[in-house]
Amino acid sequence: MSAPEPAFDAPWHAQVFALTVHLNEAGHFVWADWAERFGATLARHGLGKELNGGEDYFTAWLETLESYLAEIGMAAPADVADLRTAWEAAYLSTPHGSPVHLAD
Repeated sequence: MSAPEPAFDAPWHAQVFALTVHLNEAGHFVWADWAERFGATLARHGLGKELNGGEDYFTAWLETLESYLAEIGMAAPADVADLRTAWEAAYLSTPHGSPVHLAD
């Protein structure tokens, strides 16, 4: 018997999904409002593309989450950009196979 296929193609897909669900369950936004915004993002990215839960789909998911959090005042776009830059620098300077850590 083979192992079941993973539900997500990449760990970050699962993480951004879980974060979004957590923020909704914690009362930070209503799921219907989230779904409306996500649908609009998918439409902007083009419904003709194969958005099957892979990289394109979760890139659109993250884009929606970042813009929604900015809209409701939970994450300023400049802060998100700074954090993304810090993670990228940490990732690029970390030897392969070692854990990635942000500088203090």
